[in-house]
Amino acid sequence: MATQVAAEMPGVDVSLAVLSSEKQDTVRYVARQPILDLHGRVYGYELLFRSGREQSFQGDGNLATRTMLDNAVVFGLERLTGGLTAFVNCTREALTEKLVDVLPASLFVLEILETLEPTPALVSACRGLKRAGFRLALDDFRWKPEWEPLIELADYIKVDFTLSGPAERRALLKHLNDSPVALIAEKIETQEEFRQARDEGFTLIQGYYFCRPQLIENRKVPANRLTQIEILRVLREKELNMQQLCTMVKRDASLTYRLLRLLSSPLYGVRQEVNSVKTALIAVGEDGFRRVATLAITSELNAGQPEELLRMALVRARFCELGAELCLLDATEQYLLGLLSLLPAMLRVPMQQLAPHLPLREEITVALMGAAVPERRLLDWLMAHEHGDWAGCDAIAAQHSLNQETLLAVYERALDWAESALHYA
Repeated sequence: MATQVAAEMPGVDVSLAVLSSEKQDTVRYVARQPILDLHGRVYGYELLFRSGREQSFQGDGNLATRTMLDNAVVFGLERLTGGLTAFVNCTREALTEKLVDVLPASLFVLEILETLEPTPALVSACRGLKRAGFRLALDDFRWKPEWEPLIELADYIKVDFTLSGPAERRALLKHLNDSPVALIAEKIETQEEFRQARDEGFTLIQGYYFCRPQLIENRKVPANRLTQIEILRVLREKELNMQQLCTMVKRDASLTYRLLRLLSSPLYGVRQEVNSVKTALIAVGEDGFRRVATLAITSELNAGQPEELLRMALVRARFCELGAELCLLDATEQYLLGLLSLLPAMLRVPMQQLAPHLPLREEITVALMGAAVPERRLLDWLMAHEHGDWAGCDAIAAQHSLNQETLLAVYERALDWAESALHYA
C-alpha cells in the first residue's frame, strides 16, 4: 500500500517506504535534533530512533542495540546529517562487543548513557573505540567520582538543563576545569536558557531555542521585509503579473542576486544564460519562478539568523508540498504554510502581527497561528517528528488516515531537497 500511494506522487522517493512490511508496527522512524555552536552554526545532529509503535524498546536491550545499528545502515545516516557529525545513543553491548564498527568512525559520536555502569570492561572498550577513531560523549552527565576514567576519554559531556540547576552545573565545571572536553547544554528551548548556558561556559547547544526567540511584542515589521512579504502575496496569485513582479524584485538588490544565483545552480537546471529577472522569468516559467523566488525571499528574510532555521523552514515547506497530494490539499499553499511557519523566529515578530499582512485563505492564516485545522495536519506531523514525539506522529497519522511509511519517504526527499537548496540560497 505504501509503495502504491508513493508511486502516485511524482518524484517522491519511496526508498523508506519499502523498508518495512505492510504491518504498521514495523515502520521505522528516525528524527534529528540539531546541535549548534555559539554562533548559531550547526555542529552536528543527535539522531533519535524508534522501531514500531512503542515509545521505547521493550524487553531485550540487545535487540535495541541491533535495531539502532540496522537503522544506521538502512537509512544511510550521512544523508540525514548532510555529512555533519552524528551523535547516537549506545547500549553497553554496542560498545563492548564493537557492534558500532559498522558505522564510519569519523562521522559518529558514541553517546554513553547515564544508566550504564563505568565498569573496567566498558572503560576498556571505550579506549579501543577511541583508538579506532570514534569520539565519545557522556550523556545526561551528573558528577560521580567513579566516572573519572570515562571523563578522561570523553570528547563531549552533555548536561540536561531540565535536570540540573545552576549550582550543580557550577560544581561540575569546577571538577572539569582542567579537562579539554567540550560541554553541550541539552534541552535549551529559550533565548534566556541559551544565554545562561553560554555564560556558564557551554560551547555547544542542543535544542530548539533558535525557533523560539524572545519576541519583541511592539516591534514593527521593517519596510523592506513587508515588500518581500508583498512579493510572496503576488506569487500566490493564480496568474502572475510579470511586469509588476519584475519591478518589485528589482527593487531589492540582495533578493535579485539570490534569485539569479539560484537559477544558475544545478538545483534548477537552467541551461541558458541568466542575467536579468526577466530572463529568469522566461527561463523557468511561472511555476518554477514561484518556487525559486519564494526560496530566495525566504533566504533573505532569514538573514542574520542561524542557517538551521532556514534549513528547517525549507524541509517543512518541501515536506508539506510533497505530502499535499496525500491529503487532497493545495501543494503551493502547503509549501507556503511550511515555509512561513518559522517566519516569526526569522523576523522576531509574533505571528499575530505577521498574519494580517499575509493574504492567505482564512484556514491557512489560522493554521499558521496554531489552530488545529485539517490544513495543518502535515505540519503538525512533521513538528512532532522533529522533536521525536512518536506518540504525536502516531496520533496525527491515525486521525487523518495517513500512511507512516509514505510520510517517512516524503520526509527523506524533503531533507535532500533542502540540503541542495541551501548550497545556493
